Parts: sequence; C-alpha cells; structure tokens
Amino acid sequence: MLLRSLLLLLAVVAAAPQCVADDGYRLWLKYDRVADAARLAQYRAAAQFVAAGGGDAVLTTAAAELQRGLQGLLGQAVPRLAAPASTKRGILLAIDPSANVPGSPTSRDGYQISTQGKNLVVKGRSGAGVLYGVFALLRQLQTGQSVANLSLTSSPRIQYRLLNHWDNPNGTVERGYAGSSIWKWNELPQRLDPRYTDYARANASIGINGVAINNVNASARYLTAEYLDKVKALAGVMRPYGIRVYLSVFWAAPKVIGGLKTADPLDPQVQQWWKAKTDEIYQAIPDFGGFLVKANSEGEPGPQDYGRNHADGANMLATALGTHDGIVMWRAFVYKAGSDDRFKQAYEEFKPLDGKFSPKVLVQVKNGPIDFQAREPFHPLFGAMPRTPLVLEVQITQEYLGMATHLVYLAPMFKECLDADTQTKGPGSTVARVVDGSLDQHRLSGIAGVANIGTDRNWTGHPMGQANWYAFGRLAWDYTLPSAAIAKEWTQMTLTREPKAVATIVELMDRSRDVYVRYTTPLGLHHIMGQNIHYGPEPWLAQAGRADWTAVYYHKADSLGLGFNRTATGSNALALYSAGVQQQWGTPATCPLNYLLWFHHVGWKQPLRTGRTLWNELVTRYYTGADSVTWMQQRWASVQPAVDPALHADVAARLAIQRREALWWRDACVLYFQTFSKQPIPAPFSTPTRTLADVKTLVDLYQLK
Repeated sequence: MLLRSLLLLLAVVAAAPQCVADDGYRLWLKYDRVADAARLAQYRAAAQFVAAGGGDAVLTTAAAELQRGLQGLLGQAVPRLAAPASTKRGILLAIDPSANVPGSPTSRDGYQISTQGKNLVVKGRSGAGVLYGVFALLRQLQTGQSVANLSLTSSPRIQYRLLNHWDNPNGTVERGYAGSSIWKWNELPQRLDPRYTDYARANASIGINGVAINNVNASARYLTAEYLDKVKALAGVMRPYGIRVYLSVFWAAPKVIGGLKTADPLDPQVQQWWKAKTDEIYQAIPDFGGFLVKANSEGEPGPQDYGRNHADGANMLATALGTHDGIVMWRAFVYKAGSDDRFKQAYEEFKPLDGKFSPKVLVQVKNGPIDFQAREPFHPLFGAMPRTPLVLEVQITQEYLGMATHLVYLAPMFKECLDADTQTKGPGSTVARVVDGSLDQHRLSGIAGVANIGTDRNWTGHPMGQANWYAFGRLAWDYTLPSAAIAKEWTQMTLTREPKAVATIVELMDRSRDVYVRYTTPLGLHHIMGQNIHYGPEPWLAQAGRADWTAVYYHKADSLGLGFNRTATGSNALALYSAGVQQQWGTPATCPLNYLLWFHHVGWKQPLRTGRTLWNELVTRYYTGADSVTWMQQRWASVQPAVDPALHADVAARLAIQRREALWWRDACVLYFQTFSKQPIPAPFSTPTRTLADVKTLVDLYQLK
C-alpha cells in the first residue's frame, strides 16, 4: 500500500507543470509559447515550414534561429525544407543582392519581409540581412502583432554598430557590475563556452555587428600569438551571426612585446612591426574588424610621447591595415592635468586635425565632454569636424548611474544626445546626422556602446539593465525609434505581455533616468560622485590625484552661488559650439535648466523661470527626485501578478536600495550646498534628520576608506 501511494505521488509530481523561476539568461529571446489563441492559430497557419537554400553560413544561422523561435512560440517543431512546399504556407529565406531595402545601395545589412502568394518571404542583400530580417519577424511574433499581408523593410542608419568590452586578461571588467568577464581566456581556444553563442545571438538580434573584446586600457598580450589564437576562436563563434571582432591595442606594444626601442609612429621599424602584426592577425582572422585605440589619455602611452599627434598615430595604423577590410577607431577621450577646464581638451587636440586622418580612420567621441555623466550637453566635437567621420561612444554600463543597483533606463539619454542639434549647418544638424555621415557625406559611420555584460546569470546584474543593452542595439540600427517604443518591445519580449502591466513598466522605465538625475545631479551639476568607485555622493571632495578628479573643480560652490562659468567671462568652453547653440545656452535666462550649472555660476537667490530661486529649485529637485523612487516602487509593486515572481522580487529589492540611496544623495548634497547658500530648507520639505557629518561617514564606508 505504501509503495503504491509513493508511486502515485511520483506520477502526480511528474505530470505537474514545472514552474521554473526566470533567471534572466534568455534575455529578450525567450520565445515562450503565444498565449493568445487567435494569434497562435494565425502564426501556426503562416509558418508550416521554413525554406532556405544555399551554403551561406549566416543564412544557415538565420534558418536555425527561425526554427528555434517558431518552435518555442508555436509550441511545435517547424521543419526546414530546401524548397517551398506547394501544399503548405511557410516562410522563405533568401539572399537577393537586388532586394528592395531602404538606405544606401551598398548597404548589405537591410532586409525585406513581405507576403508573396501564400508564403512569407524574408530577403536580404547578404546572409546578415536575412538574419536581421528573421529577428525582426520573430520580434513581430513575440510582441503579438499580425503577420497577415506583412510588409516590412529596414536598413541600419549606421554602418559600424559595436559593443566595446572593457574586459581584462585576468577576468576583471573595468566598470563592470555584473560579475567577471564572459571571456574565459584560460580555457580558450580549446573550450568554447556555450555562453559565447548566446551572446552572439543576442547581439545579432538587435543589429550589433562588431565587438571590441578587450579594455581600451589595453594589454599588449592580446597581440601575442598565444592570444591571437584565442581571439581567432571567439571570431569563429561570432562569424555565423554577422559579427566581426575588433581589438583594443596598447600603443607601446612594439616595445613591450616587439623588442623595439621606440613606439614612434614615424619610425620605419615601428611601422613595419605594425604592418607585420596586422598581416598576422588577418592571416588568422580574415574578417577581423580593426583596431580601437586609447592613447595619451589617463596615463596611457601614445604618439604624443614622441612629439607626434593623434593623426600621426591613427594614420600609421591605417597604413598597416593596407588593403585589409578593417578600420581604426581612435578615441578622442583625452585630457591632461592642469587645464583650466577639462571640458575643452578633446576639442583643442582634435579640432585642428580635422581632415588630416586617413580614410580608414574614425574618431570615437563620447556623448558629452566630460565622462559619461548622468546628463551632459552634447560633445562640442560633434559638428566641429566635418571632414572626419565620428563614432558616437555611449556607456551602457551604469558607471555614474547607480551601477547595478539603480533602475535607470538609458534610451532617453542616448536619444537626448542623438537628437541634439549642433546647428553647425543650420537647424536640423543633429548629432545623429553627424554620426550617420549624412550631414557631411561620409562613407563610414559608427556608434559604440561600452558593454554592461558579465558572468552574472542574467548577464547585466540588474535585470532591468538588459533593456539598456537592447535599447543601444535598436537605436544603433534606427536612432529615430522612440525610447518608449523600445521599452515596450523589450518589456513584451522579456517581462510580460499583459497590456496594463506593459504600460506601467514602460512609463516607469521612460521616467527613470530623469528621476535619477533629479536626486543626484539636478540643474546641470556633474562629477560630484564618490572618488574611488564612482558611487554615491561626495560633493565635498577637494583633494585627489589631480584637480579635475575632484567635485569642487566642477560645481564651484561658494557664498555667491553654484555652477561652472563656461561663458566668455569664465573658461569660454561655450565658444566651442556653433553660434546658434551659444545663443541658446549663453545666458541663464535662455539656457535650458538641465544644462544651467554646466555653463553658468548662478546666485543662490537668483529667480529661475520656475518661479523659484536657484536654492529652492535645487532643493525641490533633490526632494522630489528621491520621492519619485517611492513612486517607482509603487508602480513596480502593481505589476507583480504579471511578472515572474523571482524576477519581480529581485527588482523590488533593488528599488528598496535605490530609495535608501536616493535619500542619501538628497541629504548629502542638500546639506553640503546649504553650508554655502545659508538658506533654509523651503516648505513643504523637512530638514534631513541626519547631519552632514553622518552622511560623510556613510560615504567613507562606501568608498572603502
């Protein structure tokens, strides 16, 4: 009797549905079965087979991904055929060099999805184009849209769409908050972690076509034969997904591993060393993408060590590339100690070099002039180098935006830069048009995002951080997409398809970046975070290795007011912009409040257009920003029934931390700046219960002092 009962219990357990918590590993490629019966019936009727011929490796990948996605979404296997079945409806994949896709006639990444007879046809001018079309079709299904009489065409607006990994050979990740590096160098090339393939799938699904796999603070080891063999193995994983591998290179490599006495770019031996090394790389990796370089910045070596300039260095590497199909991306993030305003340094070094770079060189420029702050004005180099293609560099990893603790959706920040109008050729001269090459008719164009990816099971530490990776790829493909629309796509594919919950989550995401700015750096404050790990507030920081690593260098608080005067009576950094921008930002009365303290030192009692004085507006933003995190918690709590319980609990716990730390930011900054303003906390807000000394002690603990 006991045995029979035990067997019955085991049978019941085996038959019960297995509820496995969502650990986030599948990202937005979950392919869970479609719940809507009518949609499921439509999709099943339209996808009875997949047909794809030819031996193109990326086309083969596209067919396999489509079958994988359909099996999950439809709940049944879909066979692959060499040719269409006359008696069934299915999906045909084909490479067609004359495919009718928008954009440049030379673009090979565009796709066309159309209904032809009873079948759906996905065409591209290359295997990669078909692959991108497949992911677009799967996105259509994942978000519950109709496939009847479907007609979709799309091409990327930007040619080179890259992730930049700041990963090191020892497995650490600079500015990494999601575990260790996903690259297991000690196992390569013999063992290829299956995670590499899933990483490539995720990137291809959002149109990313290049990966710089190592830190811009580069190690010369990556150029050794040992490591090139490892890079070759990674390139082999990426290739079937249309992704090329790039290397960040250490400028002094000819000395460190080449045995030369110099790394002078005009030295013939150095030039020959780089040419031979480049040929060696292409011998191993024929589709190698090229080089990313950080030189003469933050102590890194570079051509200026030998009296040369950035163009001399970049052009030498471009010459080394020769006829190989590769590019050089030379970073413009350069600054030296002693300047009156770090804001100007990249402009001062690179603007005179406009037009002096090789056709294979793109200059990579951060979105703002300082360093990935929560809000920056667009970099003055955008629009100032019409004869040089510029790569926009943004940071997906949340170095100055709460790391992996705070929920901050970054698409609005990316869009803010892309949509900014440089006015260098009149209204409409947006940063996006500089970057895509259309403003100055450049053949090459590029965009790069510093990755937030690590070995955490969910890839990005904070589950919602996945949305920033996703949004970067979608905007790199088409920067006209609204940030809320991207958030909706990601939410439907990743968290829930319940309409009310989707709307709530999208609203929360789309407001989150402005909330973060309000409780950390409102009104254009910047660079007032902690020194050692860039976390938490430290506006009183006055001593560091150099002046421009301190907070007081930037906020300039004194008894008169607050803010960095960058007008003609100050550092005159405003003069780096076009006349139209100068006119808009040139006075406190016309300057957007979000950039006010970037460009003006404003009196504490100066009335603003909000009707409040600077002090009262500053306090209001800090308090309402911190209170808005409570709103975020409430909105997230409301979607609990529609979201995986484990994932919901994870985000809820992080939001609780975010609320605590928003109050920390609020109290630290308000109490510190109050020592200069000598003004009371305005009604209806209450004075913080802790003292400035209390919050300074907390910062010391966080900064590991």
